[in-house]
Amino acid sequence: MADRASTKLYIKHPTEPAIKLVGILEQLEPSKPTKGRKIALILHGTMGHKDYLFQKRLAVRLPLDSFRFDFRGNHETGGVWKQGALSDDLEDLQAVVDYLKKTYGYVIELIVGHSRGSIVAFRWLATTEDGRKVGAFVNASGRYRMAKIAESPSGIVWREHFEKHGFYTWNVTVARQKIVAKIYPEDLQDFMNWDTSFVWDQFPQETDVLTLHGLADKTVPPFDALIYARALGTRSPGTHTLHLMEDADHNFTGRQDDVVDAIFQWWEQRQRGEISKTGIWVNNSDIKGKL
Repeated sequence: MADRASTKLYIKHPTEPAIKLVGILEQLEPSKPTKGRKIALILHGTMGHKDYLFQKRLAVRLPLDSFRFDFRGNHETGGVWKQGALSDDLEDLQAVVDYLKKTYGYVIELIVGHSRGSIVAFRWLATTEDGRKVGAFVNASGRYRMAKIAESPSGIVWREHFEKHGFYTWNVTVARQKIVAKIYPEDLQDFMNWDTSFVWDQFPQETDVLTLHGLADKTVPPFDALIYARALGTRSPGTHTLHLMEDADHNFTGRQDDVVDAIFQWWEQRQRGEISKTGIWVNNSDIKGKL
């Protein structure tokens, strides 16, 4: 689209004056009024950023405006990152929503979350006035059984370092920058204590959900996706569609375009009213040559 525009925004945090949430606003028709226009929010996962994995590719393909941003302590947004501070992410998300509503008049129609971003989105959708009005949600690699992180390869390494040093020093590259983060036992415990059981009886009844999960995910067991399917599949009129990707890992390495295709096709079918109540979505590309 010729008049599409990308604008970097610096949103002053309402409760943390020193922090500005940095994100990219993608607009299909920037010259037209935005009051009442629908927008998608794209949320990254642990130690990710706004252009991480499939986020940017999805943003430029979605047929509606979108905003993707860095949570506090990640990439361009200031503040301190903490493994267990999911409540901080929840606060950041609400700050972004408030800004987009007040400044532009946007209506949040779609949330796309990956991993930690999905966990935060689930809670926001189920517990806030704004969240309960959102029409659609994509849960990519979302964790349900929080305590399972202790059994993951990362969790095992962390606990070994806790016993020896009292903390774990995580050296990671984010957006081609070397980052050093420290994880303490209480951070891991806070993460494990984050409640997800509310999805069974508090998640909005009308929100359509697509759950994407790789069957080769070693970080979050694929069975968690089945739990979400069971929890959300009996709601009405909201739908839940499960899409399991064979050979895909937690970050969908080498499968970014497949993720975008799956989300885009699901969205298009939803717009046409063709989503089944308890569907399992499989891309043609995933089964081609395997039948």
